Amino acid sequence: MPSFDEVLKEAGEFGRFQKRVFFLLSQTGITFSSLFASVVFLGRAPGSFWCRIPGAAELSDRCGWTLEEERNFTVLPLHLGNESVRGECQRLDVTWDTSASCTSPLARSGNHSTGTLPLAPCHGNWVYEQPHSSIVSEYDLVCGNAWMLDLSQAILNLGFLAGAFILGYAADRYGRICIYLLSCLGVGICGVIVAFSPNFTVFLIFRFLQGMFGKGTWMTGYVIVTEIVGSDQRIVGIVIQIFFTLGIIILPGIAYLIPTWQGIQLAISLPNFLFLLYYWVVPESPRWLLTRKKGEKALKIMRNIAKHNGKFLSPHYSEITISNEEVSNPSFLDLVRTPHMRRNTLILMYAWFTSALIYQGLVMRLGIIGGNLYLDFFISGAVELPAAFLIIVTIDRIGRRLPFAVSNIMASVACLLTAFLPGDIPWLKTTVATLGRLSITIAFEVVYLVNSELYPTTLRNFGVSLCSSLCDLGGIIAPFLLFRLAAVWLELPLIIFSILAAVCGLLVLLLPETKGISLPETVEDVEQLPSHFGKCGKKRKHGDTNSYI
Repeated sequence: MPSFDEVLKEAGEFGRFQKRVFFLLSQTGITFSSLFASVVFLGRAPGSFWCRIPGAAELSDRCGWTLEEERNFTVLPLHLGNESVRGECQRLDVTWDTSASCTSPLARSGNHSTGTLPLAPCHGNWVYEQPHSSIVSEYDLVCGNAWMLDLSQAILNLGFLAGAFILGYAADRYGRICIYLLSCLGVGICGVIVAFSPNFTVFLIFRFLQGMFGKGTWMTGYVIVTEIVGSDQRIVGIVIQIFFTLGIIILPGIAYLIPTWQGIQLAISLPNFLFLLYYWVVPESPRWLLTRKKGEKALKIMRNIAKHNGKFLSPHYSEITISNEEVSNPSFLDLVRTPHMRRNTLILMYAWFTSALIYQGLVMRLGIIGGNLYLDFFISGAVELPAAFLIIVTIDRIGRRLPFAVSNIMASVACLLTAFLPGDIPWLKTTVATLGRLSITIAFEVVYLVNSELYPTTLRNFGVSLCSSLCDLGGIIAPFLLFRLAAVWLELPLIIFSILAAVCGLLVLLLPETKGISLPETVEDVEQLPSHFGKCGKKRKHGDTNSYI
């Protein structure tokens, strides 16, 4: 009775069939990354705005004022009294009625030229030159409400976290492709509702749900790809992330061509409905079918894979076995019970948290530093493309640990230098910041691979899922840390990023090197990993479990 990996080797480990499925499911990375980074363009600054005096709208209609004339009557008197007041978060504490003069509406309110008129905070009566350009102007996320923009991104990441647990569990129980298709439908529907939300509360609710389903599409698509290829083809897990980068590169083009935030939201949401067509071309994971005791269906799919790959399975195969079994109901205690497992778990959790927080912080920072947002975002995305190629070239030659550590240290140095470089040398500041973005991208992608190699077969799926959940926690904290600290000093977040990355770079040096050794099958194997450092690596066993996210 052959094992699944033996049958897969005979059917083709990465033939025409797997390449087709890989290409189709990789498109999910484009839509997911667009959702992930969309806040930069959905929440961009709305341009000029000011606070409208009560009664100004009616008086403006009667007098036939243009918006510029209304602004002059509203804002200029503020400058006479206090040049630092720009009329955005404060207004004159007066009320205009229809009897006010069209040429001097403040004439009956006192001697405004001396600046003696009292001021009042603005509450929901803002006027924007570009009223529907972003969610900031749509839902008045300015002045005292500015923190709500941070909240919108935190809510999205909270959805990612919920999706990792809820849909990750559902995919293990009900099937990969079923949950993938359900998630695609959910992302599309929730994305449309977000675009037409009547208020900010509805926006937040469905942005959370879109994040949850979005994580389901990315996670299950990744798992399906890694489960239908041979164990020697784990490089696919790195290559698929190139499509994530492609989404980052495409997003500024979409935002440049579409002037409203609703249009951008629809552009990144509607393509998910096209993925429903995969029902007819992407099969259920045969590995999952075997874990659910559905060997006949799994064998039928394997024969179809072999046929498309130009191979032929023996007609004598009537049943397939799988060599690896998962521990029933694993818990966090299983990951910290022994010394080396505890060390690996804590360091990996910190690495996930740090990589996500810094990566997302650097992405969102582009929206607040000025300059050409579209060009800067495109360049910073394009620089991520070499990351996957650098990983592919280095990890099987010099190992995992050194590139992991060096990329974090380089990100730390780049963030620190960027913070203190003078602004009058923009090309140098941009170059160093770009190097930091490339470095943290490498660290982010390496942690996917290293995490799966440092857990035993019996705990790998649970361990990687738990550790990677810290990625979403970092994403929840990132917008608050970035925008609130940047309000104190624009470069202060970079100092925090630098410290976090430096600590991470030092900590990952404590992890064992896994280059050239077989994947651990038991906790005891993990405890013995450091003893392999001075020895020739053992060849990886064919048939070990693939990595999951």
